Amino acid sequence: MIKIYENGCFFNNGKIASSDNYSKEEGKKGTIAYSILKDHNISNSMENLNLKFDALASHDITYVGIIQTAKASGLEKFPIPYVLTNCHNTLCAVGGTINEDDHMFGLSAAKKYGGIYVPPHQGVIHQYMRETLAGCGKMILGSDSHTRYGALGTMAIGEGGGELVKQLLNKTYDIKYPQVVGIYLKGTPKKGIGPQDIALTIIKEVFSRGLVKNKVMEFIGDGIENLSVEFRNGIDVMTTETTCLTSIWKTDNKVKEYLKIHGREEEYKELSPKEIAYYDLLIEIDLNKIESMIALPFHPSNVYSIKELLKNPYEIFDKIEKDALSQGIKIDLKSKIKNGKIIAEQGIIAGCAGGTYDNIIDVGDILSGKNIGIDFSLNVYPSSQPTNISLNKNGTSGKILEAGAIMRTAFCGPCFGAGDTPANGQLSLRHTTRNFPNREGSKPGDGQISMVALMDARSIAATAINGGILTPATDLNIEYTKPIYTYDDGVYKNKVYYGYEKNNDTSLIYGPNIIDWPKFMELPEHLLLKVVAYIDDPVTTTDELIPSGETSSYRSNPKKLSEFTLSRRVPEYVTRAKEVQSLEDKSVFLKKIQNILNLKDVDSSKFAIGSTIYANKPGDGSAREQAASCQKVLGAWGNIAMEYATKRYRSNLINWGIIPLLTKEKDKIKENSYIFIKDIKKVLNDNMENVKGYDLETGEEILFTLGYLTETERKVLIAGCLINYYKSL
Repeated sequence: MIKIYENGCFFNNGKIASSDNYSKEEGKKGTIAYSILKDHNISNSMENLNLKFDALASHDITYVGIIQTAKASGLEKFPIPYVLTNCHNTLCAVGGTINEDDHMFGLSAAKKYGGIYVPPHQGVIHQYMRETLAGCGKMILGSDSHTRYGALGTMAIGEGGGELVKQLLNKTYDIKYPQVVGIYLKGTPKKGIGPQDIALTIIKEVFSRGLVKNKVMEFIGDGIENLSVEFRNGIDVMTTETTCLTSIWKTDNKVKEYLKIHGREEEYKELSPKEIAYYDLLIEIDLNKIESMIALPFHPSNVYSIKELLKNPYEIFDKIEKDALSQGIKIDLKSKIKNGKIIAEQGIIAGCAGGTYDNIIDVGDILSGKNIGIDFSLNVYPSSQPTNISLNKNGTSGKILEAGAIMRTAFCGPCFGAGDTPANGQLSLRHTTRNFPNREGSKPGDGQISMVALMDARSIAATAINGGILTPATDLNIEYTKPIYTYDDGVYKNKVYYGYEKNNDTSLIYGPNIIDWPKFMELPEHLLLKVVAYIDDPVTTTDELIPSGETSSYRSNPKKLSEFTLSRRVPEYVTRAKEVQSLEDKSVFLKKIQNILNLKDVDSSKFAIGSTIYANKPGDGSAREQAASCQKVLGAWGNIAMEYATKRYRSNLINWGIIPLLTKEKDKIKENSYIFIKDIKKVLNDNMENVKGYDLETGEEILFTLGYLTETERKVLIAGCLINYYKSL
């Protein structure tokens, strides 16, 4: 099913070729990724890229903070199209007026600075971008980790808000040239197989091994032509869960037709590897052999075929339960096995991954004339109003509603815990993007826990018509109707505010919950860090660093939101961090620095006291910058890790002035200990990588490294945060 060439691979006219006859350096220039990156790079080096994007996108739990940061840094107008969608806090159901206050702020910002404002219920962020702005050869940056439009020929990257601020201020996105991984697709999927099945198969293979981390996934091969564009979109959006940097696909006439349907045929151009192309790694996937898949709690990489699970449910569920218990989470999956069958209580098909036209059409065919019964609930969210309108016109919505399912409007909430939270102890099957602990809204720390498994929409529908008994869609004998999609953007013309290149003499509208960022000090010569949380899990997600769900309502209020930092993983964190932040008397610490560490030249004016956390591999998942900014608001000066799960989390730390320390000496790090970081400012100024730390009680030396930092990133850290840096220019 999957074959991996880990030592790199040449392609000659689309076929694997011998490495004897070609140059790797020239072959790297033959990839699609190289040509797009080259077109968007304004530096004089293809090794160190300074990228400018064609468009930006944010939603309503990120855009307020981004605009506030940019405004504090000197923003005058949006220099490129910037889309502000309202698809996360859409319901305006938590916290009184504050969600709708954010929306009004967004509309006023679009009018003031020249943006594009998409009101609630009109479209989820990524579907709107696919329909209106993605095009062949473009690059788009979004403040959501699932910013992926590779199937439409767009290299799209999800990052924290600080990186969007840089683009708004006409600065650049600076990275080293990434490795490019070829994803070679061949064959045709079996009937009943959907995009989630293929995506989960890939994630299972690459995530734990880190094969594509911070790399570009380039989809090539004859199998692409056997997939509809929406099918490709469904695979593409899930590449985020591999931890890759971005994705790009070979384009063809189906992409041209997709763009033509959406009134943008001029955005098409053929993208394909050159005659000779070199990939740093190649993954070959036989689509014929893909089975209906399921990702069990609590990660999208925890993948099994449904048939494999049904053959051996007790052993597999027992393993999942033990893995969860090792993270302090008690679940009971084995109770879902009844008479040899696995029973689920809920199904959700939603968002940028599940809510596409092709998915819902097939769901309608599976549900047509059936009754899902009372014990299983199914909610379906089309990803945009044009999609919803087309489904209504061709009768699909009626099929779904008559079967007992619910059709809703475009909304991302089920994906991150702001809608359709299951009951305690239930198993929910979701065609969404993630299934982290508490991602769907439960609170394990309060004894409230449900279990989410990721599946393709077709298998969810198959399970629904079977009364909640887990059923792969490949078991069904269904004739899929595949009615042609008709796109009508009239609803967008009637509701969306198109303000690009239009500046109005208007003021921003502030609700009472929209608060400016506090002021942050410049980096001192040395740092004294107290380890206020020590997390020994293999991976720590951004959902654990700052929970989603109801906390999203406070994303515009840095101080209120910070009260939730690590609340579902280390409840003591906030109290401990505040205690460190309130320390004013440095005399006791100074004596230890001078006597135990024998650093007589250090005085109290040369160091600051702050908090830090240790985690083995923090930052998997969401791009939300609040995972870092909340720590900063509470006085954090550093993170310590064996490695960082994603570039975007590490970038968030840097943009908020938090030193991203790495160590191989985790055994020397102790919770509640103080670590003195010597000469951190000099290390950054002199472009050094190694950092010396000392345990303040024992004097033991701890070696840290910083990894690669761009010149700008070093300056941001020295300034104390991105806002300070831009104010100083």
